[in-house]
Amino acid sequence: MPVIKLKPTAYNDMAEIWSYVAENGSTEQADKLIDRLEAKVRSLAESPNFGRLRPELLESLRSFPVGRYIIFYLPIKNGIEVVRVLHGSRDIDSLFENEYEC
Repeated sequence: MPVIKLKPTAYNDMAEIWSYVAENGSTEQADKLIDRLEAKVRSLAESPNFGRLRPELLESLRSFPVGRYIIFYLPIKNGIEVVRVLHGSRDIDSLFENEYEC
């Protein structure tokens, strides 16, 4: 079974996504979206090199879109470490610049 690590920032992102969708839609929609994101994370852990390389944000970083959201992760031994899960409309460059002094 592949290893999946979630950085605290990614965990917080997922919680914020669930809250936003639940407040502006329904808890059922929020649950379905989180299920989709988690399913893609499991899939990426099995094939860590599948996502797009994003060295302009962070060395070895990869990304993969899921609907309007983007999963950012680092391949690790036997799996992945999820760094962030962000809406595609966010200023992703500045979020990584402020957080990870590249």
